Amino acid sequence: MHYQYMTYGTCSAMIDFDLEDGIVRNVRFLGGCGGNTQGVAKLVEGMRAEEVITRLQGIDCGGKGTSCPDQLARAIQQAMEK
Repeated sequence: MHYQYMTYGTCSAMIDFDLEDGIVRNVRFLGGCGGNTQGVAKLVEGMRAEEVITRLQGIDCGGKGTSCPDQLARAIQQAMEK
């Protein structure tokens, strides 16, 4: 299933991704640091959703209390709860 998540507290504005049988696919960030967000997207491709959450949850960027990776973890958690 396809999901869109509006981020907060980060340079990126939105995250698009697919969740298929608990597997994360096709992650795309709108905005943010291009190299970093593309790298995160490629690294999590094909990974189990729970593993992505465990690895990325709580990562902080510049003392903001969140980051693009943390926002992805939150987006996936929210998608799993639906």
